[in-house]
Amino acid sequence: MGQLGFARPERSVLATGPMTPASTQPSQQAPVRAADKAVGRPLDRPLDQDKGKEIAFFDNHAAADSYDVFEPDSSARLIQTVVRLGRFAPGARVADLGCGSGVFSGLMRQHGCRCTGLDISPKLIELARTKYPDIEFLEGDVEHLPFADASFDGVLLGGIVHHLPDPARCASEVHRVLRPGGRFVAFDPNRMNPFMYLYRDRSSPFYSSVGVTENERPILAHRTAATFRAAGFAVETDYQETLRYRYIASSRMRWLLPAYNAIDSVLFAPNFMRVFRPFVLTIGEKS
Repeated sequence: MGQLGFARPERSVLATGPMTPASTQPSQQAPVRAADKAVGRPLDRPLDQDKGKEIAFFDNHAAADSYDVFEPDSSARLIQTVVRLGRFAPGARVADLGCGSGVFSGLMRQHGCRCTGLDISPKLIELARTKYPDIEFLEGDVEHLPFADASFDGVLLGGIVHHLPDPARCASEVHRVLRPGGRFVAFDPNRMNPFMYLYRDRSSPFYSSVGVTENERPILAHRTAATFRAAGFAVETDYQETLRYRYIASSRMRWLLPAYNAIDSVLFAPNFMRVFRPFVLTIGEKS
């Protein structure tokens, strides 16, 4: 959507360290690429996310208050599913990573969760604090979480994994901050869904780059599961349909939303179509 009571992290937490010429460290790139190949990550994607570009992109959404793309009943239904799959009991301490303007944190609070929202965009965090003043929101980076080890019962990754060129770093951090037995739920657009593929995958002849970040692409369920499994989670996968959009970035495509919402609610409802549903839900438990 693609982020507790301590001070906002310094900008240095977003840095990746000093650059060194590739020719001086030829051995470091090969192991990373081998790991990418092992879980099926595309090798043409940059391994580092440009944090500055991400911040600027989502700050613009905050300025227009246009980040909440689902209709309210769809957001509520999605969070009901998240709470069920994550086994987030009343009183559970849950981190909402990539929290945006705080909608999902607010909905999880209605289920009795004690939420902390975190997002990379300072403007979205300002907006979330205005809308939900009784929930704690923090600016930060999911690849460098400013939380203590084993400090959460649950984690929601709300549409953020598909923004990351290397989700392994995020997966490792989620594993670190969850207590033993804690669970995470991630949801992301599904590359196996024909609409998501045609509209948002760079290999599609109908791809639209409007409203898309540099690394954003629909995911393949088995690749995401493999990444979190490698981080130490027991992983399962589910799929979600009938999330009705109220907004998409491309004004040229916006007029098609009613047709898309209607087709989605019928075509992908049967169980034999579940792997083609628009959203992948990745669920993991820390042993």
